[in-house]
Amino acid sequence: MPTSAHAPRTFTHLPTSRPTTPLLDKVSLPKDLKALSTDELCQLSDELREYLLYSVGQSGGHFGANLGVVELTVALHASYDTPYDKLVWDVGHQAYAHKVLTGRRDELIRIRAKGGLTAFPERSESEYDTFGVGHSSTSISAGLGMSLASRIKGENRKVVSIIGDGAMTGGMAFEAMNDAVQQNADLTVVLNDNDMSISQAIGGFSRHLARLWQRGLAFDIDKHGNILMIKREISPDDRRVRHYLHMANGAKETLEKIPAKLGGNLVQNIGGLFGRNAPPMPLSDKIAEKVHDHIFPDNLFKAIGFTYLGPFDGHDLPKLLQVFERAKQLKGAVLIHVHTVKGKGFLPAEADPITYHAIGKLPKNELPKKDVPKTDNTPKAKKYSDIFGDWLMDNGADPHMVAITPAMCEGSGMVAFARAYPTKFFDVAIAEQHAVTLAGGMATGGLKPVVAIYSTFLQRGYDQLIHDIALQNLDVTFAIDRAGLVGEDGATHAGVFDLAYLRCVPNVIIATPSDEHECYHLLNACYEYQGTSAIRYPRGAGVEREIIKDDEKLAIGKGNIVLEKQVNGNKQLVLLNFGTRLADGLKAVEKLDNISAIVCDMRWVKPLDIALIDKLTKTATHIATLEEHQIMGGAGSAVDEYLASRGITLPIKNLGIGDEFIAHGSHGEQLAECGLDERGILASLGEFLGV
Repeated sequence: MPTSAHAPRTFTHLPTSRPTTPLLDKVSLPKDLKALSTDELCQLSDELREYLLYSVGQSGGHFGANLGVVELTVALHASYDTPYDKLVWDVGHQAYAHKVLTGRRDELIRIRAKGGLTAFPERSESEYDTFGVGHSSTSISAGLGMSLASRIKGENRKVVSIIGDGAMTGGMAFEAMNDAVQQNADLTVVLNDNDMSISQAIGGFSRHLARLWQRGLAFDIDKHGNILMIKREISPDDRRVRHYLHMANGAKETLEKIPAKLGGNLVQNIGGLFGRNAPPMPLSDKIAEKVHDHIFPDNLFKAIGFTYLGPFDGHDLPKLLQVFERAKQLKGAVLIHVHTVKGKGFLPAEADPITYHAIGKLPKNELPKKDVPKTDNTPKAKKYSDIFGDWLMDNGADPHMVAITPAMCEGSGMVAFARAYPTKFFDVAIAEQHAVTLAGGMATGGLKPVVAIYSTFLQRGYDQLIHDIALQNLDVTFAIDRAGLVGEDGATHAGVFDLAYLRCVPNVIIATPSDEHECYHLLNACYEYQGTSAIRYPRGAGVEREIIKDDEKLAIGKGNIVLEKQVNGNKQLVLLNFGTRLADGLKAVEKLDNISAIVCDMRWVKPLDIALIDKLTKTATHIATLEEHQIMGGAGSAVDEYLASRGITLPIKNLGIGDEFIAHGSHGEQLAECGLDERGILASLGEFLGV
C-alpha cells in the first residue's frame, strides 16, 4: 500500500466527449473492485472523476458533492460486501459515483431525464440503493433501523451511514446517534465533512468540526483494532485551517485578512502542534493520555458514546481503505470523520462550490452555463426566488422585519438581503423545525419574521407550524418556494402537498400568485396581515409580466376575473385558477369552441372568495378548478367543500395532480404527464364539457 496520499487529477474544463476509462469500464459491480490493487483503485478514482465530469456535463445535475466523494465511494464499495452490507447515503446529492459503481455507469448520462436514473438513491432502481432519500439528516436513523433488523434476524451485516456535515446539523441526526448508543447497535457513521450543505456551513457544530481538524491530531486504528492517537500533517493551504480561523473569530474582516496560503509557522502556531513535514505517527501513551484529557475533552461524538476515528483526508484513498478494513472489526457505534473538498478535482468548482452545487446541461462546444455571455435570446422572465429577494430588499428597512431560512439563502434569493442586513438575517442550517419555532419566538418579541423555505422542507416543520405559530396566531409570513412540480429533482422535492396541509390549520391565510406582478403584491398583502400567512410560488421563472411596484393593495380573500368569453351556446364554464397555471388555462379556454367562459385568478385558497363563487355559480353550467398541487386536499377540494356546504350541485372538474407521486423529468414533461399543460387542460375541459 502506498505510504502517501494519492493526489487526484485536476481538471479545468468539462469534457465534451467521453473520456478513456479502461479500468472503470471493467467495473460492472462493486465486487469487481476486490480484484484491483490499491494503485489501480487510485487510477480508477481518477477515471471515475473524469467520467462524472463528462456525464454531468451532458445531463446536468448535482455536481460538487459528487466530485468530493469519489475516493470515499470507491473505498466504501471496495471495503464492504455490498449489497449484503448496507450503505445508506444521506440526501443523495453525492450518490452519482455510487450509481456508476453499482451497474449504472452507462445510464448516468440520462440521470434526471424522464425515464432515466433518478437524481437520488431509490430502492426501486437498484438493490444497492438501500433507502430512498432526497431530504437531509435521515441516514443514521435509517441505518440504525437496518442494523437492528439485522441483529433481530441473526444476520451479520455491516451497516454504514454516510452523512455530510450540513446534514448533521439536522436534529434528527443527533436523535438517531443518541439512540444508536442506547441500543448498543453495530453501526458505522461516516461523517463527510466538507464545510458545506448547499450554503456555507455555519454555527457551533461547524466550529467544532473545524477545531477537531486543526488540532493536527487524529484517532487512528491499528491492524488489531486498537485505537491510537497520531500526529497528522496539516498543509499550509488547507482550507479547513482557514475555516477554523473564520469560525473562531466569527468576523468577516478577520477572514478577509487571511492570505490564500498560510505559512508553516503560522499553521504550527494556531494549533498544528507539529511541523507540516512530520509524518503521521503514534504518540507515546503518556502524551496521548495527556492530549486526550486536555485537548480532546470536548469531542462531541466521543461524549455521546461513539468510538471516534479521524479526522482523515477523505481524498487519501489508501488511508481510507486501511481505516474501513480495520474499523469493520469494531463493535458498537463508530464514527469515522473524513474531510473532503466539494468539487474536488475540478478547479472552478473547488473555488466556487455554491455555484457548482448543481449545473445545467453543457451545450456542445460551449463553456459551462455560468460562463456563457448573455445574448439577445436570454430569457427576460424573472425567477420567482429573485422576485422574493427583490421584495425583501424593498422592505428591508422595516425595523420589524427579520428573515429566516434553513440553509437555503442562495436558493431562496436572500443573498442581497443577508449582505445588506446581516443583523436581521438568520440562516439556521438544516433545521426546519427550529426555523419555524425561532420565528414564533421572534414574533412574540414584536418582530415580523419572514420564513423563506421550500415547500417540500416545510413539511418537516409541520408540528411547529401548527403548535408554535398558528395555535398562537403569531405574526409570521411563510414564503414557500418550489411550490408545485420541480422537474428533474423528482418526487422527493416536489412541493405538491402544502395547500392540503396548510388550509386545514386555523389562523392561516394562503395566497397563490399567478405571475410575477401578483407574487410581489401578494407578498405585500401577506406581510401586512397581522397573523400567520403563507404564499406559495414555483421554482423557475414567470411569464414575463412586468412588476409594477406601485401602491396597489390586493385585498385578502378577493379574486380577480381575468377573462369573460361570450359565445352563442347553452354552456358556460367557470374556471377558477389557483397559482401559475393561469397562462395555460387561459390559452386552453380560448380554444374551446362554442363555449362561454369566465376565468378567475382566485389569488387566495384561504380565505376563498366565496362572494365571487356565489355570483358566478348563478349563471354557470360547469365549474372547473386548476392548480399545480395534489387534487386531494388542494384548492379544488376547498371549492368542492364550499359548493357542497351550499347545496350547489353543478358539474365540477378538478384539474391538478392525481393520487400518485410524479417521477422526475423536465417541468414541462411533468406538467404534460399530469395534464396540466395547455394541451392537457384543453383535453380535460373538452371532455368535461362534451366538446
